[in-house]
Amino acid sequence: MLLSAARTPADLAAMVERRAAGLPLEHVLGWAEFCGLRIAVDPGVFVPRRRTEFLVHQAAALAGPRAVVVDLCCGSGSVGAALVAALDRVELYAVDIDPAAVRCAHRNLADTGGQVYEGDLYEPLPAMLRGRVDVLVANAPYVPTEAVRLMPPEARLHEPRVALDGGADGLDVQRRVIAAAPLWLALGGYLLVETSERQAPQTVEACTRNGLIPRVARSEERNATVVIGTRPALQSGSDGGAP
Repeated sequence: MLLSAARTPADLAAMVERRAAGLPLEHVLGWAEFCGLRIAVDPGVFVPRRRTEFLVHQAAALAGPRAVVVDLCCGSGSVGAALVAALDRVELYAVDIDPAAVRCAHRNLADTGGQVYEGDLYEPLPAMLRGRVDVLVANAPYVPTEAVRLMPPEARLHEPRVALDGGADGLDVQRRVIAAAPLWLALGGYLLVETSERQAPQTVEACTRNGLIPRVARSEERNATVVIGTRPALQSGSDGGAP
């Protein structure tokens, strides 16, 4: 891959030196392959993982035509770009708190019509989206703080800590995503959260506690786990049956 990317012998030597120094291959190349797409990935930006393709496939299966999709903790914008490629006329909104990731997402989503915002989770989203979101995807950080030091050096040294560290049990950001999701989801809308197989029961419990109907999807091939929470299509007291 380095040979095919290098334009001159000097380019190749520089790229080999950067890779040998421990830089992720995707940062050396400037891109990552994700769901058949070439996603631009700048140095210091979280590299999209192949297991997250399972999150995309689950979301695509649930989204109808002209779906309103929100991608929280979007990183490079890989999930949003893949969903736009897979679906018909998506209305896409992507958010990340990291300015470098937001710049990268702008590039990757420039031709999709998607909107990219910088900020903390839902905070920068337009208020008009409340109650309108059909599919909300979140690949929020879910590595426990103490486990970050055990990650490969490509991740812990070259990716932003904010994209990895999920707090003491890894679920701090997930809980915030889940707690506010019912305010933004349409009736019958879906929240999809990537998590680990070990953490899935706690993610399920958080969904239940916040009024979402949860289920767990698992791919052994990709070692991927996604918890899907559905906002009930009929809320209590809204069916008109009470006198």
